Amino acid sequence: MNDVMETLKEVAEYLQERGVGQVDCGVILGTGLGDLASKIEVEKEWSYNQIPHLPVATVEFHFGRLLYGKLGGKWVLAWQGRFHYYEGYTMEQVVMPVRITRLLGGRAMLISNAAGALNPEHGLGDLMCIEDHINLQPDNPLRGANVDELGNRFPDLYSAYHPGLRKALHRIAEQQGTTLRSGIYASVAGPHLETPAEYRYLRIIGADAVGMSTAPEVIACAHMGMPCVAISVLTDACDPDRLAPVVIEEILATAKQSEGALSRLIEQLISELDAALGD
Repeated sequence: MNDVMETLKEVAEYLQERGVGQVDCGVILGTGLGDLASKIEVEKEWSYNQIPHLPVATVEFHFGRLLYGKLGGKWVLAWQGRFHYYEGYTMEQVVMPVRITRLLGGRAMLISNAAGALNPEHGLGDLMCIEDHINLQPDNPLRGANVDELGNRFPDLYSAYHPGLRKALHRIAEQQGTTLRSGIYASVAGPHLETPAEYRYLRIIGADAVGMSTAPEVIACAHMGMPCVAISVLTDACDPDRLAPVVIEEILATAKQSEGALSRLIEQLISELDAALGD
C-alpha cells in the first residue's frame, strides 16, 4: 500500500474506533469561522496532537481541534484550524483534513479563509464566494507518484468550486440579507504579506483577493471528486497605491466582525446540502 494511503487509513481508523460514524461533510474553520464551532452539537472532540500522523497547527489563532457532531441536521467533521505550507508542512500534510474527511464518507467540503481584498469594489469585512482560483503556491499536493485510490493522475479543475454549492450560497445570502461577493482567489505561499508591485501584478492577472491557503485543499478535493465551496472574509485592503502598514490584530478583528454572517451562511448551506449537491 502507498505510504500516503496507509497513513490516511490509519488516521481514519483511529477516528472510527473512537466514535466517528456517518460523515456528511467536512468544514475547515479558517479565520472568520470560530463562531460556527459553538453551534455544533459536539459528540467527539480531539486536539490535533492526540491524533496519529496529524500535524499540529502552529498559527496562534488557529485552535488545532477536530470536532465531530451535528450541524444543520447533518454530521460534520469540523477542522478548527488548518495547516499551511508556510508553517513548514508538506503539501501532503496540508491536505490531510480533506482526504481524511473523504475517506470517512464526507460528500462535500466547505472551506473558509481570511484574504486581502484586491478588487477595489470589495470592502473590508465583505464575504466573497470563490468562483475560481489562481494557484501560485510553490508546490502541489498531487506532485509525485499518483495515489490511485484517491483519484486519477490528471484531475480536471474546470469546475473546482461546485456550481450547485455556490448557487445555493448566493441564494441563502440573499435570503439572509448578507452581501456575498463573487471573485477569483490568488493562493500564495506567505507568510509575509505582499509588496505593492505584487498586489498590482495579482490584480492584473485577474485576482480579486489574495491569501495563503485553500487552493491546495481544493486541488485535493478535485482529485478525489469531492464537491467543495469556499468563502473568503476580506480583512484588509490591498490597493497598491494606497497601502498602509498592516496590523494583524486589525485583520483578526475584521474577521471576527464577519464571523456571525459567515457562520449563518455555512450552517444553512449544510442543512440544504443534499439539494445543493443535486443542482
